[in-house]
Amino acid sequence: MEPRIQYAKTSDGVSIAYCSLGEGPPLVDLELQPFTHIQLHLQNASWNEALGANRRRILLDGRGTGLSQREVTDFSLDARVLDVEAVVDKLGIERFALLGLVSSGHVAIAYAARHPERVSHLILWGSYARRSDYDQLPRLRAVTGLIEQDWELFTETVAHVAYGWSEEESRRFASHIRECITPREMKAYTEAARDIDVTHLLPKIASPTLVLHVQEAPFPPIGMARDLASRIPDARMVVLEGTWLTVQGDASKWAAVLNEFLGKHEAATLEPAPDDIHTILFTDLTSSTALTQRLGDARAQELLRTHNTIVRDALREHSGQEIKHTGDGIMASFPSASSALHCAIAIQKAVEEHSVGAPRPVGAPLQIHIGLNAGEPVAEEQDLFGTAVQLARRICDKAEGGEILASDVVRQLVAGKGFLFADRGEAALRGFEDPVRLYELRWRA
Repeated sequence: MEPRIQYAKTSDGVSIAYCSLGEGPPLVDLELQPFTHIQLHLQNASWNEALGANRRRILLDGRGTGLSQREVTDFSLDARVLDVEAVVDKLGIERFALLGLVSSGHVAIAYAARHPERVSHLILWGSYARRSDYDQLPRLRAVTGLIEQDWELFTETVAHVAYGWSEEESRRFASHIRECITPREMKAYTEAARDIDVTHLLPKIASPTLVLHVQEAPFPPIGMARDLASRIPDARMVVLEGTWLTVQGDASKWAAVLNEFLGKHEAATLEPAPDDIHTILFTDLTSSTALTQRLGDARAQELLRTHNTIVRDALREHSGQEIKHTGDGIMASFPSASSALHCAIAIQKAVEEHSVGAPRPVGAPLQIHIGLNAGEPVAEEQDLFGTAVQLARRICDKAEGGEILASDVVRQLVAGKGFLFADRGEAALRGFEDPVRLYELRWRA
């Protein structure tokens, strides 16, 4: 049965075509913009079967292409990010994997940098950071000049560059391009893309990132992929042997790599604690805005990366499950309150021992606060929602740098387990009508 094509309206009034396929953890697939056409794309059975295995895959046609609204004039990066925002908001997806292929990688990077709490992990396939580097490639400059001179020759040349001299595949892809976009829109797209540079966004990527590159692909060269991966914190790079034609036709060359990467960061369901009780932990960088102003973007981002590493190491050691990155912190869930508290202590001790250029003195910049609560949150789309989560967030907001604050529920769950608490009294928390009694976990010797 043909998938149902639906439409979402962007904030600047453009209708974007999309469809949703399969069930499981969601993957938003931006494909090869601007050569997107949902109906034509779905004819590639092996590619779609491998990408959609055991997950919900969302496809969309970028503005001015495929089944989306044509005769569009704004193809800027900001405008193309609006396309993604419109679709995921229409579907109500809170957290998802994001795949950008070649030039759509710019959109994926920009979205992930702006919405770190929503992108569970990022896949950049054949992508690059600066369009100016890409445009300077001699063969590409020659091909681009054909857009206005001879549209059919342009599409055939692009197809031959991508697929070599395989007559059948080249002819098919050339026809595909002509169905996806008109010469007028292709010219507008190319002009808008000319100044795109997402280099400054790469250090801000908080999601686990996989950079894939096809070894014999003519565009972009492998050096651009290496540069991209080197600038994204903790990014993993994998080079696939072969050409675009052999890789696209044989999913065994890449499906295992992709599924292994996704499998590390997506679970079919959240593991419930006994009686569905979760202990929720939030971390947050203390005075992050002031730190950025005082240290500058690069140094502040370095501190955030250190925070992420410390927290994720502690989660692995104490059976914690990262739910999402919140921009300046991390939200996690634990099967027991004891594990959560031991993890919080481990995080604060690691932060205190951390060095910033020299052994950490009192008042060094890296400092975090932690809040915990326990309850029965609602699990949906690989996230947790509800009052238990909201209260944990507000408790974290109430904590000072270096502190661990917990609700009375958490304190009672670990009674007799050797944890030392100090009663901080009742506090008014934003969004809660009644005051909440808070307890400080004493973690220093």
